[in-house]
Amino acid sequence: MRLLLDTHTLIWFDAGDSKLSTTARILIEDEDNHKLVSIASIWEMAIKESKGLLNLSVPFEDYIRQILSLEDFHLLNINLEHLNAIVTMPFHHKDPFDRLLIAQSIVEGIPILSKDSAFDTYSINRIW
Repeated sequence: MRLLLDTHTLIWFDAGDSKLSTTARILIEDEDNHKLVSIASIWEMAIKESKGLLNLSVPFEDYIRQILSLEDFHLLNINLEHLNAIVTMPFHHKDPFDRLLIAQSIVEGIPILSKDSAFDTYSINRIW
């Protein structure tokens, strides 16, 4: 199964945070699943790191490279089709990073692992 991780899901999984649901953890740990991390999430993390809202134990670039390789996560690039989907999306959710993740979930036809119930107002499969 292909899965898209929300930014907080990625961070909580890596940190072993108890806020991550058991379902999400099992799906992420399943080696048969193809886990995707959006470039939008990496961008969001970079902004949070620069503002001091995210404190990583290693330099940002090292953290991203390590988590991608160690956990067998794959980057999902942002393409024009993803951006075009945002144009017609209603504004149930105003966060630009989340809107892009929702658009990617819609266009790619893949579920998203997210705690954010506001995602449910869109025609996507949110798993938590």
